[in-house]
Amino acid sequence: MLRVLLNGCNGKMGQVVSRVAKTYDDIKVVAGVDLNTTQNFDYPVYSNPFQIKEEFDVIIDFSLPEATLTILEFAKATKKPVVIATTGFTSEQKEKIIKAATEIPVFWSANMSLGVNLVAELIQKAYRTLGSRFDIEIIEKHHNQKIDAPSGTALMLADAINEVANNSYEYIYDRHTRRKKRSQNEIGIFSVRGGTIVGEHSVIFAGPDEIIEIKHTALSKEIFANGAIKAAMFIAGKSAGIYNMKDLINSM
Repeated sequence: MLRVLLNGCNGKMGQVVSRVAKTYDDIKVVAGVDLNTTQNFDYPVYSNPFQIKEEFDVIIDFSLPEATLTILEFAKATKKPVVIATTGFTSEQKEKIIKAATEIPVFWSANMSLGVNLVAELIQKAYRTLGSRFDIEIIEKHHNQKIDAPSGTALMLADAINEVANNSYEYIYDRHTRRKKRSQNEIGIFSVRGGTIVGEHSVIFAGPDEIIEIKHTALSKEIFANGAIKAAMFIAGKSAGIYNMKDLINSM
């Protein structure tokens, strides 16, 4: 039985993870961490991880960047692996995550969906085929409660293209102040916020006389919870280092 400590347990995604975990026979959430210490499930909730008394094997983090950094310090102190599913980190915060991975196993992905990570591989293949002759635009849509924009997933997809393009692209988030034609070395990233949209990402390759669009639509938050649980099962027992969804997919 894999024992999970859930950071951000009373947030929207934390509650989804708690519900989904109950459908697994070999996973159990034994404690949670949240500023809101209401006990919504059958495990204790702490505001401070250093107060936790329960034994656990791995941490799943669906919280906010500041809370992630706190749980990372706790993970280092207890020598436990952590799955980071939080987004919206600054460059400085990302450096702290990378540094923590020199001491403990860190599974870090901007999106825990297997489907989204497959899209990342598909757009890399598309770029290798189409090259810079095609203009690239990314449109992401989320619910009206999402704080960060653009989404971590949109940036992850842009980074996937830049990875195979020798980092030759600049990301453009707002064109209304740019009164000039788009350049070939830019990727436009646009955010839509409204209603209860779970998550939708479209990568558009617009070329001479043809358009190719690769799109992923999330219909339920459960896909992210399942991905995080699979990541926790994958990282348990691993040595220190950074792991991601590509590692998980390749292990299947």
